[in-house]
Amino acid sequence: MSFAALRLIGFILGVFLITLAVSMLIPLLTLIVYEQDDGLSAFLRSGLITAISGIALMLPGRPEGAHLRPRDMYMLTTASWVVVCIFAALPMVFISHISYTDAFFETMSGITTTGSTVLTGLDTASPGLLIWRSMLHWLGGIGFIGMAVAILPLLRVGGMRLFQTESSDWSDKLMPRSHVAAKYILLVYLGLTAAGCLAFWWAGMSFFEAINHSMSLISTGGFSTSDSSLAHWQQPAIHWVAVVVMMLGSLPFTLYVATLRGHRLAMFTDHQVRGFVGFLVANWLIIGTWLHFNSSFGWWEAVRIAAVNVTSVVTTTGVALGDYTLWGTFSVMLFFYLTFVGGCSGSTAGGLKIFRFQVAGQLLHSSLTQLIHPRAVVRGKYNGYPLDEDIVRSLLTFSFFFTVTIAAIALGLALIGLDWITALTGAATAVCNVGPGLGPIIGPAGNFSSLPDAAKWLLTVGMLLGRLEILTVLVLVTPSFWRY
Repeated sequence: MSFAALRLIGFILGVFLITLAVSMLIPLLTLIVYEQDDGLSAFLRSGLITAISGIALMLPGRPEGAHLRPRDMYMLTTASWVVVCIFAALPMVFISHISYTDAFFETMSGITTTGSTVLTGLDTASPGLLIWRSMLHWLGGIGFIGMAVAILPLLRVGGMRLFQTESSDWSDKLMPRSHVAAKYILLVYLGLTAAGCLAFWWAGMSFFEAINHSMSLISTGGFSTSDSSLAHWQQPAIHWVAVVVMMLGSLPFTLYVATLRGHRLAMFTDHQVRGFVGFLVANWLIIGTWLHFNSSFGWWEAVRIAAVNVTSVVTTTGVALGDYTLWGTFSVMLFFYLTFVGGCSGSTAGGLKIFRFQVAGQLLHSSLTQLIHPRAVVRGKYNGYPLDEDIVRSLLTFSFFFTVTIAAIALGLALIGLDWITALTGAATAVCNVGPGLGPIIGPAGNFSSLPDAAKWLLTVGMLLGRLEILTVLVLVTPSFWRY
């Protein structure tokens, strides 16, 4: 990596830090509105430290004629997430007086929209802290969308690469130039956040609670303003609004752009979207019916409760409506499977993503057809476009390292001393960016505060790997990356 490239990366990181420092004005203003002094100095100090660091990185200036190659963008992508988390954790240390380990864990969970938490007493927490946690989700969500749409396809990583197999048609007609697409995506993101806020407010939340949950759920993050998560509100309207907002955040934002640009049926004709919605509804009915027959809930009430929890886990949001680990072995096992699914590619959701399961199904169908008709030429298609070897290789590589990463982190957590349920589900929920795991410690009714510091640091690595689609980070540890 050249010195000019490193200077340019440092300059861009400086811009990110100054943006982060400016963002700290929002919780500062929130505290002023609520007339609370607790936290004002924390955000002032954090903002000042962050701004000075950003200016220091920008002082050498942007090198003339320097540009980033794809390999340099791997470094920028990973470094931006880590550096932003380092500084975004400062307000939590100054306000909550927690260790930097806990603050960094909470921040990485926020930025990666995982939603795992080490904090308690949220119902009486500082409004500045609560809005900052939700903002971390919101900023991380829009950051990942931008990366998934603009950066990962260029690096041959991530789901949006699939939609560039035939660039002469699909991407050229539906997506404008990258800077125009970024503007459209930001407008959509802002619009959905505002709509979600108004919907939560109408359904019965206070305006402050509505803002927090709209930012948290549209980014499929999961931080709440209550220790009880969505169970704190008993109004069914709030629960259904949450389901809709989580689903909207899990749809491909490129299709929102396509819709705004005149392709009115883009969202309805997409195979990934139809598969995602169908999968959700099927699991609502399955788990809702199971809950109805194994509890005192009426069928529609059971479906509502199941819909919130299923959508939360599948979209990797992590909010909870009650403790679903108490619903019986069948539901616990099914929820564990749902942890790995994820939303659509090009959305704020984590996990394997729906399209990978659909492509795997196409490959299975092609393989079975080839066995029956050995001389036939069978070429799989997805969304009407052929699946070339590059796409298949990318899918198999990602799926393999996705599994290996979860296995390695689970083994490390077990080595630290965690029980096997906590270790396995903790690793899975971190890499899939879901939030809660299973078991009495990190399940939907618990949190991660009691875990050893070593386990928390290992889980933050898992969150980062999962959010950046694993290969983007792993490539940095290969010797060939550092050779010219």
